[in-house]
Amino acid sequence: MEKRWDVKMLTEGGMMIALATILSYIKVYEAPMGGSVTAGSMIPIILFAIRWGLIPGLAIGSTYGILQFILKPYFYHPIQFILDYPLAFGLLGLAGIAYYIKDKNSFKGYLNVFLAVFIGILGRMISHVLSGVVFFAEYAGDKNPWIYSIEYNAYYLVPELIISCIVIAIIWKPLNKAIKAK
Repeated sequence: MEKRWDVKMLTEGGMMIALATILSYIKVYEAPMGGSVTAGSMIPIILFAIRWGLIPGLAIGSTYGILQFILKPYFYHPIQFILDYPLAFGLLGLAGIAYYIKDKNSFKGYLNVFLAVFIGILGRMISHVLSGVVFFAEYAGDKNPWIYSIEYNAYYLVPELIISCIVIAIIWKPLNKAIKAK
Protein backbone atom coordinates (compact mmCIF):
# COMPACT_ATOMS: atom_id res chain seq x y z
CA MET A 1 0.00 0.00 0.00
CA GLU A 2 1.32 3.45 -0.93
CA LYS A 3 1.97 5.95 1.82
CA ARG A 4 -0.27 9.00 1.94
CA TRP A 5 0.96 12.16 0.31
CA ASP A 6 1.79 14.44 3.20
CA VAL A 7 3.87 17.50 3.97
CA LYS A 8 6.87 15.40 5.04
CA MET A 9 6.89 13.44 1.77
CA LEU A 10 6.45 16.54 -0.40
CA THR A 11 9.12 18.45 1.53
CA GLU A 12 11.57 15.60 1.16
CA GLY A 13 10.70 15.37 -2.54
CA GLY A 14 11.42 19.06 -3.01
CA MET A 15 14.72 18.73 -1.19
CA MET A 16 15.71 15.73 -3.30
CA ILE A 17 14.86 17.62 -6.50
CA ALA A 18 17.00 20.53 -5.29
CA LEU A 19 19.90 18.23 -4.40
CA ALA A 20 19.65 16.39 -7.72
CA THR A 21 19.66 19.73 -9.55
CA ILE A 22 22.78 20.90 -7.71
CA LEU A 23 24.53 17.59 -8.43
CA SER A 24 23.58 17.85 -12.11
CA TYR A 25 25.83 20.91 -12.39
CA ILE A 26 28.87 18.93 -11.19
CA LYS A 27 29.80 17.28 -14.46
CA VAL A 28 32.47 14.62 -14.78
CA TYR A 29 31.99 14.45 -18.54
CA GLU A 30 29.62 16.11 -21.00
CA ALA A 31 28.83 14.49 -24.35
CA PRO A 32 29.10 16.81 -27.34
CA MET A 33 25.42 16.55 -28.33
CA GLY A 34 23.79 16.22 -24.92
CA GLY A 35 23.90 13.92 -21.94
CA SER A 36 26.53 14.01 -19.24
CA VAL A 37 28.09 12.01 -16.44
CA THR A 38 27.46 13.89 -13.22
CA ALA A 39 28.36 13.54 -9.57
CA GLY A 40 25.41 11.23 -8.99
CA SER A 41 22.55 13.55 -9.87
CA MET A 42 20.05 10.68 -10.12
CA ILE A 43 20.79 9.37 -6.62
CA PRO A 44 18.47 11.73 -4.70
CA ILE A 45 15.53 10.88 -6.97
CA ILE A 46 16.27 7.15 -6.71
CA LEU A 47 16.59 7.31 -2.91
CA PHE A 48 13.30 9.19 -2.68
CA ALA A 49 11.60 6.52 -4.78
CA ILE A 50 13.06 3.71 -2.67
CA ARG A 51 11.93 5.46 0.52
CA TRP A 52 8.41 6.50 -0.54
CA GLY A 53 7.39 4.05 -3.26
CA LEU A 54 6.68 3.77 -6.94
CA ILE A 55 4.00 6.45 -7.52
CA PRO A 56 5.70 9.20 -5.46
CA GLY A 57 9.02 8.28 -7.13
CA LEU A 58 7.53 8.59 -10.61
CA ALA A 59 5.94 11.94 -9.71
CA ILE A 60 9.09 13.46 -8.18
CA GLY A 61 11.22 12.12 -11.04
CA SER A 62 8.89 13.69 -13.60
CA THR A 63 8.94 16.99 -11.74
CA TYR A 64 12.74 16.87 -11.72
CA GLY A 65 12.70 16.19 -15.48
CA ILE A 66 10.53 19.25 -16.13
CA LEU A 67 12.89 21.36 -14.00
CA GLN A 68 15.85 20.05 -16.01
CA PHE A 69 14.10 21.22 -19.17
CA ILE A 70 13.40 24.64 -17.68
CA LEU A 71 17.04 25.06 -16.65
CA LYS A 72 18.61 23.75 -19.87
CA PRO A 73 15.93 23.41 -22.54
CA TYR A 74 16.47 21.39 -25.68
CA PHE A 75 13.24 21.26 -27.62
CA TYR A 76 12.79 19.57 -30.98
CA HIS A 77 9.23 18.24 -30.88
CA PRO A 78 6.53 17.89 -28.16
CA ILE A 79 6.91 14.09 -28.10
CA GLN A 80 10.72 14.44 -27.84
CA PHE A 81 10.18 16.77 -24.86
CA ILE A 82 7.98 14.16 -23.16
CA LEU A 83 10.40 11.29 -23.87
CA ASP A 84 13.55 13.17 -22.82
CA TYR A 85 12.29 15.05 -19.78
CA PRO A 86 9.21 14.10 -17.73
CA LEU A 87 9.07 10.48 -18.92
CA ALA A 88 12.81 9.71 -18.86
CA PHE A 89 13.43 11.24 -15.45
CA GLY A 90 10.08 10.02 -14.17
CA LEU A 91 11.10 6.46 -14.95
CA LEU A 92 13.88 6.81 -12.37
CA GLY A 93 10.96 6.40 -9.99
CA LEU A 94 10.77 2.73 -11.02
CA ALA A 95 13.43 2.29 -8.33
CA GLY A 96 10.45 2.65 -6.01
CA ILE A 97 9.79 -1.06 -6.42
CA ALA A 98 12.44 -1.45 -3.69
CA TYR A 99 9.97 0.21 -1.29
CA TYR A 100 8.13 -3.12 -1.19
CA ILE A 101 11.22 -5.11 -0.12
CA LYS A 102 10.76 -6.13 3.50
CA ASP A 103 14.37 -6.44 4.75
CA LYS A 104 16.53 -4.00 2.83
CA ASN A 105 19.54 -4.58 5.12
CA SER A 106 20.02 -8.26 4.31
CA PHE A 107 22.28 -9.35 1.45
CA LYS A 108 19.24 -10.24 -0.64
CA GLY A 109 17.73 -6.85 0.23
CA TYR A 110 20.90 -5.09 -0.94
CA LEU A 111 20.77 -6.99 -4.24
CA ASN A 112 17.11 -6.06 -4.69
CA VAL A 113 17.88 -2.39 -4.02
CA PHE A 114 20.64 -2.44 -6.65
CA LEU A 115 18.28 -4.20 -9.04
CA ALA A 116 15.73 -1.43 -8.40
CA VAL A 117 18.41 1.22 -9.13
CA PHE A 118 19.26 -0.62 -12.36
CA ILE A 119 15.59 -0.77 -13.38
CA GLY A 120 15.12 2.95 -12.75
CA ILE A 121 18.16 3.94 -14.80
CA LEU A 122 17.25 1.40 -17.50
CA GLY A 123 13.79 2.98 -17.72
CA ARG A 124 15.41 6.37 -18.26
CA MET A 125 17.71 4.91 -20.91
CA ILE A 126 14.85 3.27 -22.81
CA SER A 127 13.00 6.59 -22.97
CA HIS A 128 16.10 8.42 -24.25
CA VAL A 129 16.81 5.65 -26.79
CA LEU A 130 13.27 5.91 -28.18
CA SER A 131 13.67 9.66 -28.47
CA GLY A 132 17.02 9.17 -30.22
CA VAL A 133 15.63 6.67 -32.72
CA VAL A 134 12.56 8.75 -33.56
CA PHE A 135 13.96 12.27 -33.53
CA PHE A 136 17.74 12.08 -33.90
CA ALA A 137 18.27 9.17 -36.32
CA GLU A 138 19.94 11.48 -38.86
CA TYR A 139 22.99 11.65 -36.57
CA ALA A 140 23.48 7.89 -36.92
CA GLY A 141 24.75 8.25 -40.49
CA ASP A 142 25.11 4.77 -42.01
CA LYS A 143 24.74 3.09 -38.62
CA ASN A 144 21.49 1.50 -37.48
CA PRO A 145 19.63 4.23 -35.51
CA TRP A 146 18.79 1.79 -32.69
CA ILE A 147 22.43 0.80 -32.23
CA TYR A 148 23.55 4.42 -32.46
CA SER A 149 20.99 5.60 -29.90
CA ILE A 150 21.76 2.74 -27.48
CA GLU A 151 25.51 3.40 -27.73
CA TYR A 152 25.10 7.14 -27.37
CA ASN A 153 22.87 6.95 -24.30
CA ALA A 154 24.84 4.10 -22.70
CA TYR A 155 27.99 6.21 -23.03
CA TYR A 156 26.82 8.46 -20.19
CA LEU A 157 24.13 6.40 -18.44
CA VAL A 158 26.30 3.34 -17.72
CA PRO A 159 28.86 5.47 -15.83
CA GLU A 160 25.94 7.15 -14.03
CA LEU A 161 24.66 3.69 -13.06
CA ILE A 162 28.09 2.71 -11.70
CA ILE A 163 28.42 5.97 -9.75
CA SER A 164 24.90 5.58 -8.36
CA CYS A 165 25.51 1.99 -7.22
CA ILE A 166 28.82 2.85 -5.56
CA VAL A 167 27.41 5.85 -3.69
CA ILE A 168 24.28 4.00 -2.62
CA ALA A 169 26.42 1.07 -1.41
CA ILE A 170 28.46 3.48 0.73
CA ILE A 171 25.56 5.43 2.23
CA TRP A 172 22.86 2.74 2.41
CA LYS A 173 23.46 1.33 5.89
CA PRO A 174 24.03 4.69 7.69
CA LEU A 175 21.06 6.18 5.83
CA ASN A 176 18.75 3.36 6.91
CA LYS A 177 19.89 3.73 10.53
CA ALA A 178 19.23 7.48 10.44
CA ILE A 179 15.76 6.98 8.96
CA LYS A 180 14.81 4.30 11.51
CA ALA A 181 16.10 6.43 14.42
CA LYS A 182 13.47 9.11 13.73
